Amino acid sequence: MKIALIGASGFVGAAVLKEAVERGHTVTAIVRNPAKVEAASNVSVIAADVTDQHRLAELLHGQDVVISAFNGGWGNPDIYARHLSGSKAIATAAKSAGVRLIEVGGAGSLYAPDGSQFVDSPEFPAEWKDGARAARDALAALKESDWKDWTFVSPAFVLAPGERTGAYRLGGENPVFDEKGESRISVEDLAVALVDEAETPKHIGRRFTLGY
Repeated sequence: MKIALIGASGFVGAAVLKEAVERGHTVTAIVRNPAKVEAASNVSVIAADVTDQHRLAELLHGQDVVISAFNGGWGNPDIYARHLSGSKAIATAAKSAGVRLIEVGGAGSLYAPDGSQFVDSPEFPAEWKDGARAARDALAALKESDWKDWTFVSPAFVLAPGERTGAYRLGGENPVFDEKGESRISVEDLAVALVDEAETPKHIGRRFTLGY
């Protein structure tokens, strides 16, 4: 497949790039700083600003799928506005290019048993709240759109470097908990799930989550 990968130099993006390359896919890595992406024979690295919708649409044209690991920048005081505007621009560019979008969001917009979203809980960490709110609103914009060639992926609450097991369990709007009551996934297995969805679409026009 021809995969466009936005944010290929980031925490999630780098893991997706490794997974996609190891599966033999051709990847166009779209990043702010090309120097942060390691060269490979089946990887093209292009510098681009995701808010430039017209240029981004040109870059996405002819791709089979775009995986967006875009992030507004943890620690950026303007993360809410940057993440939301960037996410909307990416969706607009994908729609214009006629390319399926797989967007990585946060776990904060998942629902608790009482029907509330975790990001609205007073226990939700303040340092993650603005980014989680932006991801939630980006998902809402996708759901409200008449364009449905998208998939939104919420990782488990605990996302950390670890082992690639290739095993995970899927969920929808509620977190996936393991036998210890924990919601967790390695970034390596998140990458497996993202490339699995790219290869075999199962969640068109909706969100899924995952965990062990």
